[in-house]
Amino acid sequence: MVSDTGRTTAPTATLVSDTLLDAAALYFVSYDGVVNNNSFQREAILTHAGYQYATWYTGSRHAVVARRRLGGEWEHVVLPHRLSVDDSHNVISLGVCPHDGTLHVAMDTHDNPVFYVKSVAGLTTSPRGWDSSAFGPVQRSLDGVELGDVTYPQFVVTPEGDLQLSYRTGCSGNGVNELAEYRDGVWTRLGAWSSADGDYTGPNGVVSRTRNMYLHGLDYDRDGRLHAAFTWREGDTGVLSAPGGLANHDTGYVHSDDRGRTWRTSAGDVVATTGGTPVGISSPGVIVDHLGPDHALMNQESQAVDSTGTPHVVISYVPERLVPRVSDYAAQRARHARTFHLTRVDGTWTKREIPVPPNSTQRTRLVLDRADNAYLVMPRGLIVAASRASGWTDWTTAFTPTSLHAFGEVNVDTSRVALDGILSVQYQQLSTGTTPSPIRVADFLLS
Repeated sequence: MVSDTGRTTAPTATLVSDTLLDAAALYFVSYDGVVNNNSFQREAILTHAGYQYATWYTGSRHAVVARRRLGGEWEHVVLPHRLSVDDSHNVISLGVCPHDGTLHVAMDTHDNPVFYVKSVAGLTTSPRGWDSSAFGPVQRSLDGVELGDVTYPQFVVTPEGDLQLSYRTGCSGNGVNELAEYRDGVWTRLGAWSSADGDYTGPNGVVSRTRNMYLHGLDYDRDGRLHAAFTWREGDTGVLSAPGGLANHDTGYVHSDDRGRTWRTSAGDVVATTGGTPVGISSPGVIVDHLGPDHALMNQESQAVDSTGTPHVVISYVPERLVPRVSDYAAQRARHARTFHLTRVDGTWTKREIPVPPNSTQRTRLVLDRADNAYLVMPRGLIVAASRASGWTDWTTAFTPTSLHAFGEVNVDTSRVALDGILSVQYQQLSTGTTPSPIRVADFLLS
């Protein structure tokens, strides 16, 4: 931002409201996270046509979807499904199809068939009564389209107002990313676009022959380009120089100009096709930041695309200057991890370290406001921001979350930021053991 004196000033985030979704939401910690707030959900909270939607599991394990007219009170609908296992991977993801006004819910999956619910048409475009009759039955497929065993279902809206679903089949270290598409009320499975196969040689000479691609996000820009940044995780942890680390390495990037059918590198070279030749470990030109597997690089961190179509990616890892080879993932990441901002300007990728450490094992969400200022919503709700005018170099703390008492990762409503400049952050408060705790939505005015 630029002040009246012409000097660059950092963006601000001002807390304007904090509302309760559920006083006793389900709480347990697994994989260092809670099932109601994992930042890889797309989305746990979103806004469409003047209404905001949120989802979580209650203390009785039931899935809930809530809505409010912006500025109004929350209404709740309990879906006929209870979380099947204490696993923080098994999040709930929401998606809206603007074309027919349906609300889609994918939930409770980690290497198993998805639990899927779809609303009646028009629910989000011409809101009707908010009750269970607005939703269809729980399915184990997408209206009969079988996906197999899946993980990380994430909805993405296309420029035409249709809906896509990104998901992984296979498992960690040996899985592939796939796409399905919902158009004119019909789901179609488009197929796989990443590969688990190929040889990767670790710094110690050990060869891993399987892996999976972890996405930092899938986002369309204003011109209809679909952006995807990612990291690889190797199936053979022998590539690590010391046990106890995390076999993630490198940051890659591809984009698609035909709704995820054909994938290109930053330079524009075709590198893969969905359902045909996938993006693999040996695909040329896809790696934009090289990093070995000994630095506890986080998977599924965050990305966003600004108004010019420029991709921005957030990653975090333990720099070699602090720990040459990570041997205790949880302890060393919590103490030594640093967050980095990657972006591509004038054809060149640049990386800058954020001067505020996350002090956590967990992930950060990146949000861009309507002026392309950047906000990093770190674990526990800490917000750090930088201005576009500075070239995203003036990072400073915009909000300190002492009053939130939030645990771990948070979810953000990026769609509302584009609408009215308000950032809604869904968070769950710290508890002990498996005692249910409040889940809330904090609203911040960005400026």
